[in-house]
Amino acid sequence: MCLAIPGLVDSVEGRTAIVDFGGVKREAVIDLMEEGSVKPGIYVLVHTGFVIQILEKKEALETLETWREVLSHIEKP
Repeated sequence: MCLAIPGLVDSVEGRTAIVDFGGVKREAVIDLMEEGSVKPGIYVLVHTGFVIQILEKKEALETLETWREVLSHIEKP
């Protein structure tokens, strides 16, 4: 199973976006998206370093909250 993670686009330069994943910023390639569709301030779904989908803010926040809930139940060593 592979996971795609929602994040907030911080900036875009060329075909690369800086995406904020809850304070951790990473580069993501936007080559799979329509030109001009990925902009700062929108939420995107990132899989293996590629933006694969634009998300509505509500959907992204709900997904992130679900992940927080799941992770809160994981025992830490």
